[in-house]
Amino acid sequence: MITTVLPTYNRAPLSFVKGEGSWLVEADGRRFLDLGAGIAVNALGHANPELVATLTEQAQNLWHVSNLYTIPQQQALADLLVDQTFADTVFFTNSGTETLELAVKMVRKYWYDKGTPRATILTFEGAFHGRSTAAIAAAGSEKMVKGFGPLMPGFKQLPWGDMDAFAAAMDDTVAAVLVEPIQGEGGIRPLSEAELRILREACDKTGALLVFDEVQCGMGRTGKLFAHEWAGVTPDVMMVAKGIGGGFPLGAVLATESAAAGMVAGTHGSTYGGNPLACAVGLKVTQIVSDPAFLAEVNRKAGLLRQKLEGLVAAHPDSFETVRGAGLILGIKCKAPAGDLAVAAREAGVLVVPAADNVLRILPPLNIPDEDIAEAMTRLDTAATAYEGK
Repeated sequence: MITTVLPTYNRAPLSFVKGEGSWLVEADGRRFLDLGAGIAVNALGHANPELVATLTEQAQNLWHVSNLYTIPQQQALADLLVDQTFADTVFFTNSGTETLELAVKMVRKYWYDKGTPRATILTFEGAFHGRSTAAIAAAGSEKMVKGFGPLMPGFKQLPWGDMDAFAAAMDDTVAAVLVEPIQGEGGIRPLSEAELRILREACDKTGALLVFDEVQCGMGRTGKLFAHEWAGVTPDVMMVAKGIGGGFPLGAVLATESAAAGMVAGTHGSTYGGNPLACAVGLKVTQIVSDPAFLAEVNRKAGLLRQKLEGLVAAHPDSFETVRGAGLILGIKCKAPAGDLAVAAREAGVLVVPAADNVLRILPPLNIPDEDIAEAMTRLDTAATAYEGK
């Protein structure tokens, strides 16, 4: 008999009832250190006092009016994002998947309005852009598309990081290049700064639009507000979600005026996207995370965490292989099955997130205290030791 909640997840046997910073409390009282942050969502930890206060104040005044009217909180957040980034304009959504849908529509409308029959969007093996029909067609992996055809046409997948294959595919029929600067679900696989510059230069040469998916790697997680900033390049369109709401559902598509020119009144919409509740919280998150002093602390904590993870890998060569990633979006490439190690970690009271390529994702809150980093390493060491002793 099917469960009342559609069984599309293999859920861990845990029911959390309270969150406090880097910690989650189970219904039976057990406390777990959360190095997953809701899959890079709880950027400022659980029940952050500033976010709670912001949400409470807004909830006492106005929840929803629809995008038939001007929403001051939405306007303020859009202004801040434009001020802090390459973008000239922003559309707000409820999720990362919705940002993919708009990004694809924006690219297609851009070329339609030019009267040029460009529709092909280049993507990369191992990508994850959501679970809508367009998103799975963009990723193209058998795991995501099997049984869901016919797929939306117009996507061409290339080997991850293969710049020769990219150069061969890049011609004047390509409408856009869609890429995560750091793959999350794909196993914390970063493109190098040089590779990001190659993508930008190729798009400039052919006229294709460059679309960055920073849903998981953005919002301060790499130590800059967005990961692409390290390479000194900018996209034409960018997808943002997860961390921007600090746990409240919120996403955004940022774009240049040129890339967004086709998206006039009536071409796109959202009932809930950009509502007063979400944008009030998103504004507070963005104000905090974009502060240079906050980002400097992210970089310091990232250095400390990486150093300790490298030590953990060295202490358990039979379980772990290497550490990769940037900032506070890190992955431990495992020799033992990553899923088994994630269970061992859970049993030791620390939560990590498995990913492809036999990787454990380490995605703590950006404001995780140093003492919680130390405690997390102790618990991961205990987990690896217990696993190796079985």
